[in-house]
Amino acid sequence: MNYIENTYICLAAPLLLTILCLRREGRRSLIFVLAGMTACLLSAYVSTYLTGIMGIDLAAASYEISPVVEEVMKSLPILFFLLVFEPDKKVAIGCSLMIAVGFATFENVCFLTSYGTSELLNLVIRGFGTGAMHVVCGMIIALGLFFLWDQVWLRVVGVFALLCFVITFHAIFNIFVNQSGIVFWIGSVIPLTAVFVYLLFFRRKVRLS
Repeated sequence: MNYIENTYICLAAPLLLTILCLRREGRRSLIFVLAGMTACLLSAYVSTYLTGIMGIDLAAASYEISPVVEEVMKSLPILFFLLVFEPDKKVAIGCSLMIAVGFATFENVCFLTSYGTSELLNLVIRGFGTGAMHVVCGMIIALGLFFLWDQVWLRVVGVFALLCFVITFHAIFNIFVNQSGIVFWIGSVIPLTAVFVYLLFFRRKVRLS
């Protein structure tokens, strides 16, 4: 990671200024985008630390450590929001997606600063593949909480089950996209397919609930 803190400051500064100027929904959305970016920064620190103390290579870390750390870190802001402020569930869904967007955006910018911008096709795949993967994981958490949060006895079990599911999804995606050939393309398309499935089958159901 090359100067990840500098990248974070450059992206976070205008967001902070805009947050001070906006009110209500606009401010809340940007706060959670910033929370997602912060979660990405902290995930990089934690993953790097765990990779070092466990003595494994970067490829193994992308399958075994990064999915766990990143999905837990992404979930903490929305769980805090739900427990402390008890918002409307539909508001919580939007906030969960904003966290995922902030996380994916900051991760993609860090990828650009590390590997450059010369390969347009790779960048498109990165933007729509990895970006969509983080959004899909955010949607899974949001939809799961939407249906489970009212049942108090399901909250702890439900959150744990959702985290296990998105961690597994994230790890499988990382395994696929670190391969070559048809396996790589299948892995890149899976998150986009999941987004279209949500738009076709789940978006209307959530809106009517």
